[in-house]
Amino acid sequence: MKSLAELQAIREKMQGQIGIRREAQCSTRVVVAMGTCGIASGARAVLNALSEAVIEKKVAGVAVVQTGCIDLCQYEPVVEVFADGKEKVTYVNMTPEKANEVVEKHLIGGQVVTEYTLASAAK
Repeated sequence: MKSLAELQAIREKMQGQIGIRREAQCSTRVVVAMGTCGIASGARAVLNALSEAVIEKKVAGVAVVQTGCIDLCQYEPVVEVFADGKEKVTYVNMTPEKANEVVEKHLIGGQVVTEYTLASAAK
């Protein structure tokens, strides 16, 4: 459990990220599964890494949001990318490092990082 001071510091830090989370203005949604399994597997660090990278690199049109369980517990942490006019991409077994790579290659470069996808993991 975080102390009140830690929670206030997190809140202040996240206030600067509010604009990134406005989904209505974005053509791409990056959704991090934050159910119990996801959180236990490190999804919070993945969510933070994605949010920070999108802000730091000034990636326009991207909303980084969280959701509950998506029933892929064995593949947690799970990140789904929904881009207008494109098929959903599901990334599995994510880490903050992989999340940064997804921002660089997929969100900025337009190339799906196939080795981190559900299709690759299910083989």
